[in-house]
Amino acid sequence: MAGPSAPGTVDDGHYEDIHTTIGRTAATIKAEFNPDIMIAIGGGGFFPARVLRTFLKSDSKRNIPIQAIGLSLYEELGDFNGLDGLANEEKIGKEVIRTQWLDFSTLGAKPLLGRRILIVDEVDDSRTTLGYAVAELKKDIASQLEHVPEDKRASYPKTELAIFVVHNKLKEKRGSIPDDVKYFSGEDIGDAWVDYPWEQQDIVLHNSLAAQQKAAGL
Repeated sequence: MAGPSAPGTVDDGHYEDIHTTIGRTAATIKAEFNPDIMIAIGGGGFFPARVLRTFLKSDSKRNIPIQAIGLSLYEELGDFNGLDGLANEEKIGKEVIRTQWLDFSTLGAKPLLGRRILIVDEVDDSRTTLGYAVAELKKDIASQLEHVPEDKRASYPKTELAIFVVHNKLKEKRGSIPDDVKYFSGEDIGDAWVDYPWEQQDIVLHNSLAAQQKAAGL
């Protein structure tokens, strides 16, 4: 995509452009944060997290584990239009609904303590979902620390949180992110609805529309 679009328009993200954006940002994430676990917000964060792991992988270490959480904020307004290949029109809801949370049983005795945790999503729109995820993770971290004897708490490195989104919409945000949480955005865009390739039923049509937009400088 070639810069911010006008409010209310639709950007058709071409897979190759998004893949390149993730790879470019991965170098900065690795240098400035170097996560040892990723938490993908479903379903938009799943694909970016998997691609990001490829770029963050070190030959001397295991793959970075990816945990999934399910948070729902969007409300559907219309049906899929097969003629133009556009996804369902949606609006942003006001209440975050938790549909899935972390599987602590796979992360050891103190799952989050001393970790460098990267939260991944496709887009930062209202920031409500991201803000909720950070707040809930901080509660989990505090709860786990409470179960550690006071004389042993200092032995745990500080747990760090960071966020990566493929796109950050340049708009007023409803939610907020604490100053101690690092923030990485692949690209800043205007307040436009983005049709991501992993949301499409007809990927050939989607790529054709994305190529037309790119050729037109949109």
